[in-house]
Amino acid sequence: MRDETTPRIAAVDPEAMTPAQHAAAAVVAAGPRGSVRGPFAVLLNSPGAFAAAQGLGAYLRFESPIPANLRELAILATAHHWRQDYEWTVHAALAATAGVSASAIATLAAGTDVAGLTPEEALVLEFCRQLHRSGSVDDTIYAPVAHLLGAAGVIDLCSICGYYALLAMVMNVARNPLPATPSPFAG
Repeated sequence: MRDETTPRIAAVDPEAMTPAQHAAAAVVAAGPRGSVRGPFAVLLNSPGAFAAAQGLGAYLRFESPIPANLRELAILATAHHWRQDYEWTVHAALAATAGVSASAIATLAAGTDVAGLTPEEALVLEFCRQLHRSGSVDDTIYAPVAHLLGAAGVIDLCSICGYYALLAMVMNVARNPLPATPSPFAG
């Protein structure tokens, strides 16, 4: 039986960083994240991937014009699709702060029909779910999302789904850091 609690890839120890890792970490520490933690502590094992990923992530989280509630809902949809506990835990709190209802967060975690969404949130959630399920979205969901967010917003929304899928894959494979709380996902 595999030990699901032991990290496969450890977070980089700040005392053992290479010069390339120090340089990459310094960029994050000087930015809005303030420190290297979570998936970035694992990604730092590859400073090149780390630098590229954190640059895209910084734009998507801190500069994209997508409203915070819609961004966080897209992140939660991605975390749910990939069953990524760490990203879920961090972004469920951010989603609540951004105004996503507690009932929407709870029902999304349970994998049931999501209750308590605004019409815009419902559109974004369906867009993200279709994108994760099939790799595309149909015209009936694309058109209202494009009307809501514009072409640049659709690109940003796709990028959020792809970026957080990347982080989820890294975290799921590395198994580090493990969440301190039980998994929020049903079954």
